[in-house]
Amino acid sequence: MSVIEARLKELGVTLPTAPLPVASYVPCTITGNLVFVSGQIPIADGAIKYVGKLGVDVPMEAGQAAAQLCAINVLAQLKAAIGDLDRVVKCVRVGVFVNATPDYTQHPEVANVASDLFAAVFGDAGKHARAAIGVGSLPRGVAVEVDAIFEIK
Repeated sequence: MSVIEARLKELGVTLPTAPLPVASYVPCTITGNLVFVSGQIPIADGAIKYVGKLGVDVPMEAGQAAAQLCAINVLAQLKAAIGDLDRVVKCVRVGVFVNATPDYTQHPEVANVASDLFAAVFGDAGKHARAAIGVGSLPRGVAVEVDAIFEIK
């Protein structure tokens, strides 16, 4: 078992089969030593979860659960693309998009769950630059979407 697989197990995280894209794009693009993981929405067992807008009908805790599920799906896509998560040198950047009302201001608290997962999985290599952005809508009406860029060896 790889070091990262063991860490995931310690954290109680089981990576699903990487979800299929919901539109016309590829889940990951590798160029040089960078892997760009397309935005992942909260899909589990083939079903979309956490639909709605923070600040109206999605409470903070559900938004955080959505962000964690999105981050898990990012890792699943990354593993599908590179085979072994021990190849990750650095999580470079994470984007967290929060479907929220215009007056919602707790985007960082939602995004922290995804950031914290990457740091827990990869240690110091999981610490990254980030954007936490409020948006008026997201694909399929989901509450959160997460994308990421990783450096690999």
